[in-house]
Amino acid sequence: MVILVTGASSGIGALCAAQLARAGHRVWAASRRATAPEGCTPLAVDVDRDDSVTQAVAELIARERRLDAVVQCAGWGLAGAIEDCASAEAQAQFETNFFGPHRVCRAVLPQMRAQRAGRIVLVSSLAAQVPLPYQAFYAASKAALSSYAEALRLELRPLGVDVVLIEPGNFRTGFTGSRRRASGWTATSAYAAGSEASVRWMEQDETRAPLPDAVVARIAGALAAPRPAFRHVVVAQAFERVGAWLRGLLPWRIYEAVALRVFRVR
Repeated sequence: MVILVTGASSGIGALCAAQLARAGHRVWAASRRATAPEGCTPLAVDVDRDDSVTQAVAELIARERRLDAVVQCAGWGLAGAIEDCASAEAQAQFETNFFGPHRVCRAVLPQMRAQRAGRIVLVSSLAAQVPLPYQAFYAASKAALSSYAEALRLELRPLGVDVVLIEPGNFRTGFTGSRRRASGWTATSAYAAGSEASVRWMEQDETRAPLPDAVVARIAGALAAPRPAFRHVVVAQAFERVGAWLRGLLPWRIYEAVALRVFRVR
């Protein structure tokens, strides 16, 4: 298979690209830095820019003459209370996490439609189902991506193109170290104590979590399956799955009381 992996310079994207290459696929590893794991072809792409995405996909198709699958892993996290996040920062979060995948989909779909075959894997987050305080725009961008994936799958099924959604929980990747803080998150912010306690707890949990091998394995399985399931929630710790389940089951007031305690909201 010819596979394009975005966000392939680190984290889930890099591990996924490397494993797919070892399995014998022709993998194009796309990132801003254009660094690629061994066995992959590097591709310089800034998913925040239409022209960058269009040119990169055109180069790939010109050389390969086909494209069998796309795995979209590019993304980052913005932390801070909603009031402390400037509009430009919130827009930047959506630019990469939501509009970035949309740009890539628009660029690859003409080729996949012409082939009447293809597979698009979108990596969202469990935060799409369980929104996180002090990381609202990250959660919102991933919730938007999950809804987008569901609509996209329905539109593309008659055309022979499958869409798969991956919603990972906490895993140990470079995502933790690259999380950005809102400009308004200062010592004088009314939310400083709550933001610090909540995000510090989340980052400690992330650094204690296992490497995302289970996520990579699920992506590889979805690419290999004749008829892949749509949504795949991949978690390393049972409490994450229980939390998502309780959110849909408990009355809001009870869930809210639990969430305030669990997420260290002060």
